[in-house]
Amino acid sequence: MRIGVVNNLRAGQSRRCVSKLLALLARYPDVRHIETESAHALPEALAALLHERVELLVLNGGDGTLQHALTALLSNPDLEKPPWVAPLRGGRTNMAALDLGVRRDPVAALEHLLRSAAAGRLQELRVARPVLRVASSHSNEVHYGMFFGAGMIQRAIGLTHRIFPKGRSQGVLGASLVTTALIAKTLARPTHGILTPDKVEILLDGRAVPDGEFYLVIASSLQRLFLRLNPFWGEGPGGVRFTALASRVPRLAAAVPGILRGRPGAGVRQDSGYTSVNSHRIELRLACGFTVDGEIFPARADEHVTITADSRIHFVRA
Repeated sequence: MRIGVVNNLRAGQSRRCVSKLLALLARYPDVRHIETESAHALPEALAALLHERVELLVLNGGDGTLQHALTALLSNPDLEKPPWVAPLRGGRTNMAALDLGVRRDPVAALEHLLRSAAAGRLQELRVARPVLRVASSHSNEVHYGMFFGAGMIQRAIGLTHRIFPKGRSQGVLGASLVTTALIAKTLARPTHGILTPDKVEILLDGRAVPDGEFYLVIASSLQRLFLRLNPFWGEGPGGVRFTALASRVPRLAAAVPGILRGRPGAGVRQDSGYTSVNSHRIELRLACGFTVDGEIFPARADEHVTITADSRIHFVRA
C-alpha cells in the first residue's frame, strides 16, 4: 500500500515531536511525506500525494487539518475513490482522532501504522464513518468535517482562541475550561453576551422544529466529542447526529448531566424544547455564524446552511 504523510508544522505540536517524526520517516524511504506551514497549504500537498496514487493518507495535525483535507478530497470531482485517512493527534484539538482511538503520541502512532502496513494488517485498523457536508447559501465553497456548531459554540471557540495562548492550551484544556464555565452560566438563562440564545429556523428531513431560539445547535458524525462527551441521544437512520436545546427548555440544570452523557432523563422531550435525532438532511436559517471542526465562519445575515452526510471515509486507527 502506498503511504503518504502530511505534517502540518503549525498545528500546535512541539519542534521535538516534529523532529522525532521526521527521523522516523527517514527510516522509511518509500513513504512520501510533505511538510506544510498551515492547513491552508494542504490542497497543494494533497494534490501532489494523490498524483502519486497514495492509498493511505496520514495527517499529522488536528481537527482543522483533517477538515481541510476532507474538504479537498471530497470536493475533488476527479477523485473516484478517496484514500484511507489516518489522523494523528498532532494538533490543538483532536476530537476525531480521539473518537477513533488513536494513540496519544503521534510518533508512536505513525510507527504503529507503518509496522501494521508492513505486516499487511491495516485492514484490522480500518473503520468507516460518515462525513458531514456543510453547504452555505453565502458561499460557493462546500466544507466537509466531523463536527458542526452554530451560535454559542462558534463564539466559545473564538473566546478560547482569544484568552488562551497559541498551542495545545487552546485545545482540549482551553475548550474544557470554557465549556465548563459556559454550561454553568447557561443554567442562569442569560439573555446577553456570548450566551445569548440564537434565532435559528431548523428543518430536520423537511420537518420543522417549532422553537425559534436556541442555546445549543450542534451536529456531528462522531461517537464522542472531547472529554468523551456524547450530547446526542436521538434515534433515526440518518448519518447526521443532531442536537438542539431551545431557550425555553424546562429543568435545564437537572437535565444537563444526563444530556452530556447521551442519557437524558424522562423529562427531556422534544415537545419541551429538547431535540436530538439522527437525520439525513439538516436545514438551518441563521445569522449567528458557525464552526466546522474548529474552523470559524463569521455571522452573516439570513444565511441558509444545509448539512448532510452522504459520503463516507475509511479511517485508520493509528
